Amino acid sequence: MKVVVLLAEGFEEIEFSTIVDILRRAGVDVTAAGLKGGIIDGAHGVKVTPDIPIDRVTADDFDVIILPGGYPGFVNLGEDRRVLKLVKEMKDKNKYVTAICGAPSVLAKAGVLQGKRATIFPGMENTLTGAQYSDERVVVDGKIITSQGPGTAMEFAIKLVEVLVSKGKAREVTKETLARF
Repeated sequence: MKVVVLLAEGFEEIEFSTIVDILRRAGVDVTAAGLKGGIIDGAHGVKVTPDIPIDRVTADDFDVIILPGGYPGFVNLGEDRRVLKLVKEMKDKNKYVTAICGAPSVLAKAGVLQGKRATIFPGMENTLTGAQYSDERVVVDGKIITSQGPGTAMEFAIKLVEVLVSKGKAREVTKETLARF
């Protein structure tokens, strides 16, 4: 299972680091791809150096795409044509398309939420064009997985492990990290 996490200026650090850490603990191959070369600044000043630039990412190379939120991170993701194209290609190839916080709005903008259940950061429900909004903290609808924000990042990451690897591995990582779900 190969996962790509997209990084834009202003990403939410808790979401990015929690998701990457939990998936790697579960043995998942995770690659961080930046929208620009070099260091990417998070919404709260944490700096991350992506593994590769987005221009080296293709839908054929990955099984899962993850979009962290954060402001203005999710806005920057949604304004980048490469991101929208990649999200659509991943969906068209029946791969997992996931997002947290404000980033489910990017999935809607890419047109992949039509008729799907999804959640988003509270107050942004109107941006989920075509989706059926749910106020659940983590929502799985087929290969679309969404979550609400920094406080739900651990639940989202554990759900990803459960879906992508196994329930057993999710329980193992939950126990290892003292998480409660």
